[in-house]
Amino acid sequence: MPSAETTSIAPAKVLVVGGSYAGLAATLNLLDLCDGLPPRFAYEKDPQVDEQKKASVEVTIVDERDGFFHLLGMPNACASKEYADKAWVKFSEIPALQSSRINIVQGKVTSIDVQKKISTIQRTQDNKSVQQNYDYLIAASGIHREWPSAPTAFDKKGFKVETDRIVEQCANATDGIVVIGGGAVGIEMAAEIKLIDSNKKVTLIHSRQKLLSSEPLADLYKDKVLELVHEAGVETVLGSRVKKTEESPSGTTVTLENGNTLNASVVINAVSKFSPRHPYLPQDALDEEGYVKITPSLNLPETTPNSKYHFAAGDIVRWTGIKRAGAAMHHGHFVARNVHQHILQQTRGTTPEYSELTPAEPGMCVAIGKKAAAYSDTYGLQEGEETLKLFFEDDLGFGICWRHMGLGDKPRL
Repeated sequence: MPSAETTSIAPAKVLVVGGSYAGLAATLNLLDLCDGLPPRFAYEKDPQVDEQKKASVEVTIVDERDGFFHLLGMPNACASKEYADKAWVKFSEIPALQSSRINIVQGKVTSIDVQKKISTIQRTQDNKSVQQNYDYLIAASGIHREWPSAPTAFDKKGFKVETDRIVEQCANATDGIVVIGGGAVGIEMAAEIKLIDSNKKVTLIHSRQKLLSSEPLADLYKDKVLELVHEAGVETVLGSRVKKTEESPSGTTVTLENGNTLNASVVINAVSKFSPRHPYLPQDALDEEGYVKITPSLNLPETTPNSKYHFAAGDIVRWTGIKRAGAAMHHGHFVARNVHQHILQQTRGTTPEYSELTPAEPGMCVAIGKKAAAYSDTYGLQEGEETLKLFFEDDLGFGICWRHMGLGDKPRL
């Protein structure tokens, strides 16, 4: 049996691709477990150290951004300079990440050799490509979303330039604002802009007759969302696609396929376009849409060499349910548990007990001005000011996610 002394064993090298909800949840829960403590997501009031569960580990996080960005808050970031400043926190300023066991590289993983467990990382600072060995890889690089669903900048300074520009444009929009796209981002953005300045005319255009048309949710929920959008003071144009937009010195003319036109000072295209970000993963691990096929324990398919050492979590994976920050953090938590179990098997000869995902039902909550509407098959429809407070508090969920991951806490040990 391997020695129980972890100090004489080389640290397990864990490469985490992506420093958002799934990647940070995996990293921080893993460090807890390797310290012999319960994972932070277990919420134990008086955690005790278990010496037999300690393990030596080193984590490298690779992310194109220079910090954690609260993606849920993008609609608010486009409406408020103060919120935009809060929603992006540089990795160097996150207390929980200031550990000698965590190395953060701004850049991107361009390729991996799953058999040799070698990655190629292109660093942002000098644009050089370097190779790095790993024992475990956690793919949590998410999906590519177009502006304004996500920032295009990779540093906070550039992000502030982007969001400051749109905030100022909306503030000076004498002829109103048009938001194109009735998905969650478009709805929240239109409602937030109206909330910031109730005197502004804000119009939401959606090509289908119902908002959230691409989501597998009950019509009664979509109808309630529309009701709350109108209650927030946002006008809607439904059932006709935008044919073209024409800019002029006096503003922008939006022409619909039905021939109607609208004039506005600012037009924001919030039509959701996204695709998985994983050019580094083997093709046989992907489905026909490019999402990562995983086992319930979040490993890559067994057909992938060394699949037990390769995990994927968050929006990047093919799993049931609607892609949400909460689900991504849950994935990261389970990956942390499973990596830890595998490390203990390798170093202490224990029998691993892996955590497995169960099918997730579709569910969603949308913030609409001063209220929110939530729906799932289990809990049905919830709506109102209390729903907003429960799901988002007063900052579109930033504080909830920050506290849940313990980002403001210094390393425990």
